[in-house]
Amino acid sequence: MKVAVYSARRYDKLMLERANAAHGHELLFVQDALSVDTVPLAAGCGAVCVFVNDGVDAAVLQALQELGIGLVATRSTGFNHVDAVAARRLGIAAVRVTDYSPYSVAEFTVGLLLAVNRRIARASQRTRDGNFELDGLMGFDLHGRTVGVIGTGKIGRIFAGIMRGFGCRVLGHDPFPAPAFAGIGDYVALPQLLAESDVISLHCPLTPQTHHIVDAEALRQVRPGALLVNTSRGGLVDTEAVIAALKSGQLGGLAIDVYEQEAELFFQDLSGTVITDDLIQRLVSFPNVIVTGHQAFFTREAIGQIMATTLESISAFERGEPLRNAIPLPIS
Repeated sequence: MKVAVYSARRYDKLMLERANAAHGHELLFVQDALSVDTVPLAAGCGAVCVFVNDGVDAAVLQALQELGIGLVATRSTGFNHVDAVAARRLGIAAVRVTDYSPYSVAEFTVGLLLAVNRRIARASQRTRDGNFELDGLMGFDLHGRTVGVIGTGKIGRIFAGIMRGFGCRVLGHDPFPAPAFAGIGDYVALPQLLAESDVISLHCPLTPQTHHIVDAEALRQVRPGALLVNTSRGGLVDTEAVIAALKSGQLGGLAIDVYEQEAELFFQDLSGTVITDDLIQRLVSFPNVIVTGHQAFFTREAIGQIMATTLESISAFERGEPLRNAIPLPIS
């Protein structure tokens, strides 16, 4: 099958071509993101392969249907960028990657936490400038502290287990409790988690129910000086509310690998341009904030599994087989 691969970077091409040796699809790599304007680039294809910041809304899906596209395959676990209802209505199948190395994100989350707590990025920049002073770099021991994990799926549980290994008390909150979490931490209501945690880490999907789960009201309940880490989806956090909490000292630090307005910024080199997003500019101006560009998943193991699963779904669609990784319709 001929497949248009949108938002394709050098590593996407390398890893997809390697995985495609077992499938033999014709891959057309498109550096641009999928949008109504770029849909025509998929002419002659039977499927499109997208990423997290591609816009797969009703208008795009309608245009894809008119080209004869029968499948949208997102090379990600998250699928909030795909209008699953519109896809179903238009008869377009939509699949995602339901499982890839959860250690990639969990381990990166730990790295972000250590970096923001111990001011590692700031210290590294200082030494590059010949400044070996320690003032302003003091953090706190994680041992004996309380870590709150919002979302206890595979990634959240692995992160929680690592924190337990650090000697932390672990609290969890999830509307769908996992029995496997019982040996790691204790489930509590969200207000208790916010009030008692020295570190709060987000590991839940972005849904209407979780959008801005960390907002001004939630931040008022947070233990003063707590650290917030987000490696899940940017829309979980109300950025303006977080900025206010950082300014007041209610939040002691922020480490994020995702950002609610990242679609216009991430996965591209903007170093030679004027960035007009005032919120991201304000965030990176804080000395106790670390922002990375949605790289938590970016390991050889995770990318290899993502590409293999994506191509397996495309092959299953081509053969007319049931799609095990179909994107579910939203719960009404």
